[in-house]
Amino acid sequence: MNNKAVILGCNYYIGLSTIRCLGIHGIHTVAIDYSAEDRYGSESKYCSERLIAPYYKEDPKGFIQFLIDYAKKQSVKPVLIPCHDSYVEIVDEYLDEIREHYLIPQTEKGLYTKVMNKETLHALAVEKGMDVPETVRIDEENFIEKVESTLKYPCIVKPTDSPAFVAHFRKKLFKVFNREELVAAIEKSKKANLEVIVQRIIPGFDDHMYTFDAYMNQDAKVTHWVTCQKHRQYPINFGASVYTEQKYVQELYDIGAPFLEAIGFKGFAEIEFKKDAETGKFYLIEINARITNLNNLLYEVGVNFPYITYRELTGSPLEPYAVKEDKHRVFWYAYEDLLAIRGYLRTGQLTKKQVMQSLMKRKSYAIWDWKDPKPGLVNFRKIAGKLLKKN
Repeated sequence: MNNKAVILGCNYYIGLSTIRCLGIHGIHTVAIDYSAEDRYGSESKYCSERLIAPYYKEDPKGFIQFLIDYAKKQSVKPVLIPCHDSYVEIVDEYLDEIREHYLIPQTEKGLYTKVMNKETLHALAVEKGMDVPETVRIDEENFIEKVESTLKYPCIVKPTDSPAFVAHFRKKLFKVFNREELVAAIEKSKKANLEVIVQRIIPGFDDHMYTFDAYMNQDAKVTHWVTCQKHRQYPINFGASVYTEQKYVQELYDIGAPFLEAIGFKGFAEIEFKKDAETGKFYLIEINARITNLNNLLYEVGVNFPYITYRELTGSPLEPYAVKEDKHRVFWYAYEDLLAIRGYLRTGQLTKKQVMQSLMKRKSYAIWDWKDPKPGLVNFRKIAGKLLKKN
């Protein structure tokens, strides 16, 4: 355990749960952020070092040099774990340089970006025989007519580069109900220099969203996996998991594992699927190529993905394991779930009774941990401060 674990992005609970998953095994964890503000993840008692690096968007070469300089000071190569899409993108861009100094699962430069980019992922999925939502590209001839005849309204205008889109618009996509809204959404995206595609909305409430979370070893073979079912997301209908349950669905492995292995993926990946409410068919929606929001849930049902990554890269891989039963446990990000519940109730998508019944399940919290309370307290103060300012 001489190899340190360098975690990129600790101002969110993904970085926090990664620090905890490694720290409980006595691994030296290093939290790296570009700002000292709001980095509550590094307040964990399991965090060994806290560093501030140059901002990767403003000074990418300075950021990479910072990582390299840090690694050169170590007696053995650290393990590098990016916990945000933007960190994954820059690691992918400089993968060859980084791999000289860090242990990182992926060996093929560009593959992370390929699976994160909605357009190239769509092409990969079609090539490998995966079901994907029908898509129209805005540079196609008569694209509006194609949207109206093939996809129909409402449909979604979706970015090819999600991190950049979310950073600019503070939402994952535009849902449009007519031609005017379609044209306006495309114009907004063009002004922001963001590429978009238009997709059919797969029918089904948010509980038709599922995930296949898996680790692929250096032979690109799935060794560990868990499947989950979303119940609520925020923003509602097209957002991130805020209330998600571990649910064993063998079909997701049968679809997802061959695809990830066929494209030669290595390391952790989460495939998001949507089950068509009319046909029961699972459609690939997107892939997260970094530790997931649900990480604490996955850990508490028996699969510690950051530790699995660390052990394999440092030469002592863990035995393969999959969760093939329902553990009746949910991931809960309380703050955003309360906002989501308000939205579902307002739109009539859920009743108060349905919400109350769902909240009875055992929970894996996004941030709070009685054994490691400081990150939760720091984050609570931040949220309370925001709420007071609003009032």
